[in-house]
Order: sequence, then structure tokens, then C-alpha cells
Amino acid sequence: MQDGDAAATDAIVRALSDPATYGEEGRGGVETRETHMSWVFLTATHAYKLKKPVRFPFLDLSTLAARERHCRRELELNRRLAGWVYLDVLPVVRTGTRITIGGEGEVLDQVVRMRRLDESRMLDAVLARRRPAMAEIAPAAELLARFLATAPPVPRRIDDHLGVMARELALDLAAFARAEVPLPERTVERVMGRLMRALEPGRERFAARLAAGRIKDAHGDLRPEHVHLGRPPAIIDCLEFSDELRIRDTADELAFLALECERLGAPATGELFVAIYERIAGDRPGPWLYAFYKGYRAAQRARLAVWHMAEPGSRPVSHWLRRARVYLKLADRYTAMLG
Repeated sequence: MQDGDAAATDAIVRALSDPATYGEEGRGGVETRETHMSWVFLTATHAYKLKKPVRFPFLDLSTLAARERHCRRELELNRRLAGWVYLDVLPVVRTGTRITIGGEGEVLDQVVRMRRLDESRMLDAVLARRRPAMAEIAPAAELLARFLATAPPVPRRIDDHLGVMARELALDLAAFARAEVPLPERTVERVMGRLMRALEPGRERFAARLAAGRIKDAHGDLRPEHVHLGRPPAIIDCLEFSDELRIRDTADELAFLALECERLGAPATGELFVAIYERIAGDRPGPWLYAFYKGYRAAQRARLAVWHMAEPGSRPVSHWLRRARVYLKLADRYTAMLG
């Protein structure tokens, strides 16, 4: 297949959406889901992830070689927290007019094959129904805590560490400054002013985290929809395409998850993950760092919602505007704690 050939890509998507492609496994049907960067094909037992041949400023998947490389990187990184879920990378091949997964023939693309998880056991789905007990959360929280506690530290200069955050804040500002985005101007000014002013006074705290070895190659996108509370637990779908954005303070990882749990109306659940991490890792980042990282991530999520407004997909612009305002409100409350 020639990269960028839309007809060939459509043929692959049609084939992978066809239950017959999967033999006995496909007898129950295939559910197809589309994200900004991938298609996911769900059978009764497995999930097959196909990356789109797209190019963004932050990611180039326009060639077959790049997609295969990112598939293998996704497999490698996600096996750290979900080794039993992420199985292998398989070729999508064409023999004559038939397109299959695996086997002999012309290699058209690659897919990541995973075990299909019970979606009712994902943390966001559980929180939508009820508040889980500590015994239900503990296995996943301990898995995460042990991973963050034992992962080797990543050496990074303090100026580089601050530079990553400054660049992310600049992207936030650029998104919020768009005239067509009706966000509360005074809230934006307060939030962004507090975060930008906090970087330099916070240098000593950030440098101490670096010196203590708390900057790790982490998950990078630690949201409740990625936390599986089953037995065994699993944490899936890490941010594989950017080492820079995945490498972060362990306090940042925990703060982001706590922020998302609070947005879903379950702050105590997020705080339980924090408490279990602190006990296992022997790490006490302190209120200032948690408040900064929660505000920082809330502003980032508001920016992503603004970006979605330009390409709303299956959800209307109003959905993303509401989401941006919710995150800004949270960011306003957290950044008020920075002093």
C-alpha cells in the first residue's frame, strides 16, 4: 500500500470491521471505534488498534515504517502496567483481494493486539455508578504506586524541566486567546498568571524533586478511563508518542489522576491513589506541588477541549466548551492555593 492512499486505508478499515476477518473470534460481531489518531476494532475477546496515516506537528504517522515503530513502542511501554493486556503487534496483509490480520502476503499496515477488558470495570465507569471501596481500588493503586516508586529516575536539567512546563503554558495561552472561544476572560487571566508566576518561585521545589529522583518515564495520560479495577488490575493506553511529555514528576502523575477523579465527582477516590502511592513510595510531595500540578493539568485539559472545538467529532462544540469551563474552574481553585 502506498502511504497516504485513502482508498487503501478505507479497504483496511472495511476489512477489519468485518466479523469474517476474525473467524470464530468474530462470530459475535465487531465494534469499531474511531479516535483522533486510531481505529480500534473490538471482538468479544480482543481489541485491535490500527493507527491512522496522519501527520500532526507533534506526531508523524504518515508512513508504514512510522506506524509500525509506534505500534511496537506502544506495546513496549504499556506492558509496564498492563503486560497481560498488550499481547503483540501483527501485520495487516493482503493476499489477492483478501485482507487479513497475520499470515503471508503484502504487508499493508500493523495493529496492536490486546485483550478486551470489561469496560464496566474501568474506573470512570465505576465512578459513574457508585463510589468504589478501598479494597476495590487498592490493587490498581498499588500497581501504580510500585511502578512509580521503582521506575528508574530520568536525568533532566532543571531549566529543561521548567522549559517543558513553560512551553505547555504557552500553548494554553495561545488556545485561550482565540477570539472565537467564549471563555471567562478574568478566570483565564488569573489561572495563567498564577501558573506562570509560580514557575520561578517553585524552581527550588522542582529542583528538589529532580535531585530526589522523582522525575520518571511515567504513564503520561493517567485518567480514570485508563485504570482497570479488575483482577488482575491494569493501567492502559499510556502516552507513547512523546517521551518529553511522558517523562514527568510522580507528583504530577498522581495530581492528574486526582484532578480527573474530582471532575467526576469522586475526590476521595483520587486522594486514595495519592495516599497509597505516598505510603509505598515513601514520598511526600506536599500541598504546594499537588496544587500546582492540578492547576497546570486542569489548564492543559481546558486547552485540549478548546482544540476539540475546532474539530468536535461526534460531540458538539457545546460539549467541549462546557468541558473547558469546568477545567478552568478547577484550575482557578487549585492555583489560588499557590500563594
